[in-house]
Amino acid sequence: MKGSVAVNAINWKSFLLPYQQATDELLLKIQHMSVECKQLYMHSPIDSITGRVKQSTSILDKAKRKHYALAEIEDKIEDIAGIRIVCQFVEDIEKVAGLLRNRKDFKVLEERDYITNTKPSGYRSYHLIIEYPLNTAWGVKNVLAEIQIRTIAMNFWATAEHSLRYKYSGNIPDDLQERLTHCAEAAYYLDQEMSTIKEEIRNAQRLNAIRSSLVSDILEKIQSLNFRASIQEKDEIDKEFIAVWNKEDLNALRSFNQKLDHLATSYNI
Repeated sequence: MKGSVAVNAINWKSFLLPYQQATDELLLKIQHMSVECKQLYMHSPIDSITGRVKQSTSILDKAKRKHYALAEIEDKIEDIAGIRIVCQFVEDIEKVAGLLRNRKDFKVLEERDYITNTKPSGYRSYHLIIEYPLNTAWGVKNVLAEIQIRTIAMNFWATAEHSLRYKYSGNIPDDLQERLTHCAEAAYYLDQEMSTIKEEIRNAQRLNAIRSSLVSDILEKIQSLNFRASIQEKDEIDKEFIAVWNKEDLNALRSFNQKLDHLATSYNI
């Protein structure tokens, strides 16, 4: 906080509050981007999203490591609010970055490509530093946040490396660091191999999403018909649904769904 000269001069609860609010809002907005794609049966480049606000101890540790005065924390530590977006494929990372660049509700200040420019440790990720205009009770406050975009394999490696770095206070033994570097290369190779079969995977996921939506629709219609149909008809409907569902045939499910539409019409549902 500007003007702070001692640790106890910072009211950490009030200092971190806008960062938590910004994190919550960004999470919701980015999640909605993914939901939109899935509702349209499009491939969503976003597999999962998480967010966190740095704890006061981590902020102080970083300030000490970077030789920042407490008065500089708000302006110089860019990842107090952090969003992590995990993608299935390397190609999805640029798609997500493009979607974020085009948004009008925050400003991208800087991009750091640690995929093309891998860190010596083996760390790979794509970072965006953004300025988010947060509406508070006292007006608009511009909050800095970091958005990390990486694949599942990159995230697995980075999470393990972070845990080891914390355990060894940043000084991972050389033999362990060498093994970590080999693991980073293996993760990179896995991402390259997965990219060669991504279309098959995406098609399978799209068909599964369509099937799941269709089955949900069918179950809702069966539930509605239970209030109007005779006991015999309900038994026949249930038996036919089980038979069709066990076939795992998308066209059969569609035909059965149309049959339920006709039945619902006859009962004025």
